[in-house]
Amino acid sequence: MKWLLILGVFTTLQAQNKQLLYGFKDIPQQILLNPGAQIDYRGFIGVPLLSQIHFNAGLTGFSAFDLFANDGKDFNQKLSAIVYNMDAKDFFGFNQQLDIFSAGFTLKTPSEKPIFISFGMYQESDAFFYFPKDYAVLAYEGNHNNLNRRFNLGDLSVNAEVLSVFHVGINKKINPKLTLGLRGKLYSSIVQASSTMNSGSFTTVEGANNSLKHIFDLDMSLQISGLSFLENSNSTNEVDVIRKRLLLGGNLGVGIDLGFTYEPAPEWTVDASLQDVGFINYSKDVKNYILNNYLEYEGIQPVFPEVVSGQTAQEYWDEVKNEFEDLFEIDSTSTSYTKWRPIRLNSSVGYNFGKKILKECNCLDKSDPTFQNRVGVHMFAMKRPNHLQWALSAFYYRKLLKGLQIKATYTVDTYSFKNVGLGVSTALGPVQFYVMADNLLDYQNLAKSQSVSLQLGFNYIFKNNEN
Repeated sequence: MKWLLILGVFTTLQAQNKQLLYGFKDIPQQILLNPGAQIDYRGFIGVPLLSQIHFNAGLTGFSAFDLFANDGKDFNQKLSAIVYNMDAKDFFGFNQQLDIFSAGFTLKTPSEKPIFISFGMYQESDAFFYFPKDYAVLAYEGNHNNLNRRFNLGDLSVNAEVLSVFHVGINKKINPKLTLGLRGKLYSSIVQASSTMNSGSFTTVEGANNSLKHIFDLDMSLQISGLSFLENSNSTNEVDVIRKRLLLGGNLGVGIDLGFTYEPAPEWTVDASLQDVGFINYSKDVKNYILNNYLEYEGIQPVFPEVVSGQTAQEYWDEVKNEFEDLFEIDSTSTSYTKWRPIRLNSSVGYNFGKKILKECNCLDKSDPTFQNRVGVHMFAMKRPNHLQWALSAFYYRKLLKGLQIKATYTVDTYSFKNVGLGVSTALGPVQFYVMADNLLDYQNLAKSQSVSLQLGFNYIFKNNEN
């Protein structure tokens, strides 16, 4: 159990862009991306543990094919090309989300303007780190042939977390053109680790008392919360701890989502949302490791100066070991800390066209007065430690049948300029199923893909009376 959890937290394989789900108003889970989205049903109940299963992973700079392709090239040469072609702006990302339960219903109000209440709980894992360029070059080349070169230790930047989120949202149609929404969130962090505020350098120069002198200028830190239960524990205890932290027993935080949809004309739709404007305070099971020092070290001396006075070789090596550990003494504290959640922005502009025409009368179908098609653009941005991650998508939505809708996207992002995605929603009576996948062009050879995204789910939908 513990190794599965560690792997889930620290596996560092696309940010949380869900361009296929965003604006897909037939699917209830779209309101998690925009609490102010349009809603065309009275209520819904998500099938527990199956209403939304989302997986998203990606990396920039290279693909598995570049390293493991059977092309006759030497593996070391391919590894060398990857190390030198990547830079410290390249990154690896992993995100997973699972709805535990979710539901929503329409609430009548005295003003005769109903509001839609939605609520639920989901579990999320997120890991992200930048490629440590100078660390990789130092490991690949060593320092002997890099005299006087300053290796930047600030290239190390990593963040990973597993948490649960309880949420309640309110959606209200203010007038025929404007819909507003607000969602409150309560976070419960299960485990978290981050090392993002690092700086310093490592330099090797010619030594006076030895052939080489190593100069360390260090200002580095690591913050960890919630991992101590993995030490000296049994599987039963681990499950109990995880269950408790899932149910608001972990480090707690609060946040909000904001969103709106505006229709200046029936054919046009403009919407936007901000997600996870909030923070988590880490005060339970906390460890802060700090390494802040400047030191010069000339390594092990080539002779044993104290042997002639009775010092044994083992005693000499123990002294060298202790000296080396003193040079790299790490301070450890249990001081609480607070971290802001990574804010996400979604926005889109869509053009609606093609109302359904009945063949028998060549007139509009009054039972389905909505437009059958929508085209537009969608923008996504997310705050990461050292940069703003972005994506821009063109989309086409089509109602094929009353219970069958599709959405296709073409996305340009930091991973690829040719990401084609497709989402399908189908319903048999009140039971709805949807599935969505990105990077379809890479499915012929997944090893060449630099990102992969998949999401699916089941819902029971209470339709409007007129539908």
